Amino acid sequence: MLFKVEMTVNIPLDMPEERAAQIKAKEKAYSQQLQREGKWRHIWRVAGLYANVSIFDVKDAQELHDILMGLPLYPYMDIQVDALCRHPSSIHDDDQ
Repeated sequence: MLFKVEMTVNIPLDMPEERAAQIKAKEKAYSQQLQREGKWRHIWRVAGLYANVSIFDVKDAQELHDILMGLPLYPYMDIQVDALCRHPSSIHDDDQ
């Protein structure tokens, strides 16, 4: 199943910089592993915000939920999820 996920990160201003850097490093490693596995298919930064729009390709909503809950930055995120399905006018065979 494909899902569009919009994530906005709100790290507390009083979080020590070293702690924030550690969390961000863990987040990067985790997200890149999911990309290598093909579960996190696309990620785009939203210009001017600490936010992204991503496309996930997972078995079901529960798998997506588990992935999102595992994000090191999850406690500091506002997340919106939309399920996607193939558009009948698409010319691409791999967008299912």
